[in-house]
Amino acid sequence: MGIFEPYRALGYITSSVPFSVQRLGTETFVTVSVGKAFQIYNCAKLNLVLIGPQLPKKIRALASYRDYTFAAYGTHIAVFKRAHQVATWSRHSAKVNLLLLFGEHILSVDADGNIFIWAFKGIENNLAPVGHIKLDENFSPSCIMHPDTYLNKVILGSQEGSLQLWNISTKIKLFEFRGWNSSICSSVSSPALDVIAVGCANGSIHVHNIRSDVEVVTFKHSARGAVTSLSFSTDGQPLLASGGSSGVINIWNLEKGRLQSVIREAHDSSIISLHFLANEPVLMSSSADNSIKMWIFDTSDGDPRLLRFRSGHSAPPLCIRFYANGRHILSAGQDRAFRLFSVIQDQQSRELSQRHISKRAKKLKMKVEELKLKPVVAFDCAEIRERDWCNVVTCHMDTEQAYVWRLQNFVLGEHILRPCPENPTPVKACAISACGNFAVLGTAGGWIERFNLQSGISRGCYVDLSEKGRAHHGEVIGVACDSTNSLMISAGYHGDIKVWDFKGRELKSRWEVGCPLVKIVYHRLNGLLATVADDLIIRLFDVGALRMVRKFEGHADRITDLCFSEDGKWLLSSSMDGSLRIWDVILARQIDAVHVDVAITALSLSPNMDVLATAHVDQNGIYMWVNQSMFSGASNVDSFASGKEVVNVKLPSVSQMDGLQVEDSDERAIDHSVSEDVSTVSSIPNKQIPGLVTLSLLPKSQWQSLINLDIIKVRNKPIEPPKQPEKAPFFLPTVPSLSGEIIFKPSESADEENGGESDEMAKSQTKLDMPPSQFVQLLQSSAKMKNFSVFTDYLKSLSPSTLDMELRMLQIVDDDQQELDKRSEMIFIELLLDYFIHEISCRNNYEFIQALLKLFLKIHGETIRSHSRLQDKASKLLEIHSDVWQRIDRSFQVTRCMVTFFSNSQF
Repeated sequence: MGIFEPYRALGYITSSVPFSVQRLGTETFVTVSVGKAFQIYNCAKLNLVLIGPQLPKKIRALASYRDYTFAAYGTHIAVFKRAHQVATWSRHSAKVNLLLLFGEHILSVDADGNIFIWAFKGIENNLAPVGHIKLDENFSPSCIMHPDTYLNKVILGSQEGSLQLWNISTKIKLFEFRGWNSSICSSVSSPALDVIAVGCANGSIHVHNIRSDVEVVTFKHSARGAVTSLSFSTDGQPLLASGGSSGVINIWNLEKGRLQSVIREAHDSSIISLHFLANEPVLMSSSADNSIKMWIFDTSDGDPRLLRFRSGHSAPPLCIRFYANGRHILSAGQDRAFRLFSVIQDQQSRELSQRHISKRAKKLKMKVEELKLKPVVAFDCAEIRERDWCNVVTCHMDTEQAYVWRLQNFVLGEHILRPCPENPTPVKACAISACGNFAVLGTAGGWIERFNLQSGISRGCYVDLSEKGRAHHGEVIGVACDSTNSLMISAGYHGDIKVWDFKGRELKSRWEVGCPLVKIVYHRLNGLLATVADDLIIRLFDVGALRMVRKFEGHADRITDLCFSEDGKWLLSSSMDGSLRIWDVILARQIDAVHVDVAITALSLSPNMDVLATAHVDQNGIYMWVNQSMFSGASNVDSFASGKEVVNVKLPSVSQMDGLQVEDSDERAIDHSVSEDVSTVSSIPNKQIPGLVTLSLLPKSQWQSLINLDIIKVRNKPIEPPKQPEKAPFFLPTVPSLSGEIIFKPSESADEENGGESDEMAKSQTKLDMPPSQFVQLLQSSAKMKNFSVFTDYLKSLSPSTLDMELRMLQIVDDDQQELDKRSEMIFIELLLDYFIHEISCRNNYEFIQALLKLFLKIHGETIRSHSRLQDKASKLLEIHSDVWQRIDRSFQVTRCMVTFFSNSQF
C-alpha cells in the first residue's frame, strides 16, 4: 500500500463495443462498454445512471434485458442484476465475440463457431446452457441477428461473405445465402416483413428479401471502408442509416432508392453502433472516438442535426491541471481538444469551444480536425480573474502564437498573443502572473515577452544584452512568476536559468545547471524552483538565495512531469520507466514510489492534496488516486509510504473497485417498471472501520420523531372528534391487527361449536386476540440466530407511530406478579434489551438506536425498574453504552482540538 491508492478514471464514455438499447416503461436506456466495466445512460438527457463493477478482462460484447446486463469477457459471460454480479457462464473455449437477446434466452457466439443458448430465468440455480450449435469450420461468424416474426430463427453473417439461417430450437441449418463476395460486417432487420439489410466490407449495403432470396435495393458508400453498422427508422419515415469505418453516417431514402443526406463529421473514428429510437425521429450513434451522439430529424429538408452528445478525449491527454479548488480538471489532448472535466458531477464535463469550426468546416468542405487548433503543449491558468477576462493561456505545437480562453463561458478568447512578430518562432512556454493581469510567453527562438490579458497588448520583452537581443541563446523551456509580481524566472534549453525584474524587465541574476534542461516547476509560496535535466536528476533551487538546495535521483528513464504539493512539502515526479515518486522536500529523501504498467505522461495534485490526477501513454482517460493519509486519520505518513522500495500497483478502474457507483441522475429511473425490496436497493457496502460508529442513513425527521412523538401527537390532535356516519355500509366483522392482514371475526354459532376448547387457548385469545405480529416474529428469529440485521432493517422501514404502537403492545398493564416470568411480554422485553446490548456494542445505526432506546425506556422503564430479572440486563446495557460513548467523546475532543489548531495557525 502506498500514499496514493487507485480510485477511479474520468473521461471514458464508450469503447469499440456495440451498445445495447432497452426500454423500461417510458424511459430508454443505453448500456455501453468502457474497457473492463459497463455504463448505463438515460437517453432522455444522456446522463449517467449506473456504472458496473470491474471485470478481469475487457468486455467484448453486451446485451441487456430490463435490470439484467450480460457482458462477455474472454471466454466467460458475466450476468449482472443492476450492478451486482449474480452469475458467470463459463462453457466457451474461445473468446466470445457476439451476444444476442432472444426472447427469454441469450445466444453467445465465440471465435471457433460455437453457439450456446442460455436461459436467464432462475439464473441463480441454472448455470448450464440449454443448447449448443456448432457452425461449419469454413464459416467464421461476424454478426448475428433475429428477423422479426421468424420463430426460433436467427441469421448469421460470416467473414467469408455467406449468410446462414438457423433454427435454434431444432439446431438445424435451414438455408444458406450465397452472399456478395465480400465479408459481412453488420446486419439488421427492417420494419417490413422478410426484409433485412446487410453491410459488407467493400462498402456496399444490400437490402434483401430472405423469404424469396431476392435483392430489393443496393446502396454503395462513397467513402472507403466497411459498413460497420445499420439501423432502420421505425417512426414511419422510410430511412436507413449506415455508418462506416471512416466516421461518416449516411441516411438512405428507401422509397426513392437514393442517398438523402450525409453526416460527414459525425465521428472522428469508426462508427461502432447505430440505433433509431422506437417510434422517434432520433438516431443514436457511438464510435471508437469515445463519444455517443444523438441526431434528430426535424428540419424542413430532412437532414439530421445534433441533438445531444457525450464525449471524452479521442486521443491521450498531454497536459492536465486541477482547477476551481480541485472540483474540475483542465485537460489538453492529442486530439486537439481542450476539455474541462468535473470531478464531482460527470455531466458537467465539456469541451471548450474553439468558435464555429463546424460551420466553417461545412462551408469550406473540410474536416473539423483540420480547422481545430493544434495540440496544446503547455498551458497556465489563474482563477482570480475568471469573472473579468480570459484567465487561461495555451501554447500549441509548432504554433507561433498563443491563445487565451475565457473559462467562465467555456470559449476561446478574443485575443491572440503573437510574441516577436518580426522573427516569429513557435511558442514553447507560458505563465500567468499571480494577479492574473499578465501572461509571459517564451519561444523556441529564445524570446520572452509579456502581454496584458485584458487587452492582448504587448507590455514589453525581456532582453539579455549578452544574448544578441534575446532572453536565451536557445529554446525557452519554461517561465514562472513569483507571488508578488517582483520576479520572473526563465529557463533555457542549454541549462541557463535567469531571474528577471518583473516590472523593469531587467536581468537580476543567472546561473548554470550544467546540462540541458527539459522542464521547470516553480512553487510561489516557498520560492523553490524544481528543474529536470537530461541526466535524469531533479534539482531544487532557492530563487532568493540563488543556490541549489536539494538534489533527487532515482528515475531510470525520461522524466515526464513534476508537481509540487500545495504546502510545498512534497514534490511528485513521473517518468517513462513507469514510476511515480514522491520526494519529501524538507527531509530531502524519497518517501514513496509506485510502478504502473502504463507510463505517466502528466500529473497534477489537487490543492487540498486529497486527490492526484494522472494521464498515461495511449490512455484517453484521466486517472484519479486518493491520498490515504488524508482519509485514514493517521498522522504519520511513513505508515503508508514505502520509502525507496517501488511498489507495483494497477491503474484505477472506471468504476470503484467494489460494485456500484451512481452519478448525475435519479437511481430510481432505471427501475421504472421493476419493484425491489429494501435489501436490494441499498448499494452501500457493509463495511465498518474498527473503533468507529455507523449511522443509519435515515432521514433526520424519522428518528427524531421517535423522541418527540408525544409532542407531535398533541399538536396533530383534531379539535373535534370524528363523527360517526348515520348509516354504516354493510361489512364483514373483522379483528384489528398490526400486520395489516384481514382477520374475520368468528360468528356466534362458531363460538358455540368451539366451546369445548382448552382453557389455555381461551386465555391466550382473551389476552391478545390476534396472531403474533411481524415485529415479534422477527425479534424471536433474530435472537435465535444472534443476528439482528433483518430486525433492524424492519424497524427502519416502520413509521414512528407504528414503531411506538409495536413497543406499547408489549407493555404489562396489570400488576399480577404471579407467573410473571412466563408472560410473553416479559420475554419480549428481555429480548429487546438483548437487542440493544448487541447493536450498541457493534456500533451500528447509532443515532437510530439511541432514539429507539429512549422511546423503549420511556414506555418500559417502570417495568424494568421493578423487576430484578430485567435490572441485570439494564445494568449491562448501561455499562456498554457508557464505554462506547466515552470513546466517541474522546474522538470528538481530538477533532475539535485539530480544528482549533488549524484555524488559529497562520501558514
